[in-house]
Amino acid sequence: MVRKELSGIVIDDMKVADLPEILAIETVSFKTPWSETLFYNEIFKAISVSRVAKINGKVVGYLSANIIIDEGHILNIAVHPEYRGLGIASYMVKEMLEIMKESNCRSVFLEVRFSNEEARKMYEKFGFCLLGTRKNYYISPVEDAVVMVLRFMSEPT
Repeated sequence: MVRKELSGIVIDDMKVADLPEILAIETVSFKTPWSETLFYNEIFKAISVSRVAKINGKVVGYLSANIIIDEGHILNIAVHPEYRGLGIASYMVKEMLEIMKESNCRSVFLEVRFSNEEARKMYEKFGFCLLGTRKNYYISPVEDAVVMVLRFMSEPT
């Protein structure tokens, strides 16, 4: 599934060939980055939906999520520092939420660092709200996670 809508940005399925660029973005984005094995597993795991954002064939961002029965969980998202502020993360989240809704998810969950106000504001724009916190969820540095949820409204019958 490939969609091209936002000024030259193409959203595509994550592939093994994308891993070197994904790992480079992951390493500059997080102090405790995911391993190549974790991304590899997400590519092939039946419940996983993983996408990359590309500009001119170059991976500039990615998003990994899982769909389990009627729940979605956004696991990991990042955009290359040189491409931040262009709406790429929002574009990927929007696409993923459409996929989750089409898959009959009732709720979507995610965790985000308490200090990551920019990400929290982006998620709130999509309708995510605070569900709770996970004490000391993150390491390097140790920090609480904000657990957010988006509940899809069911269609009247």
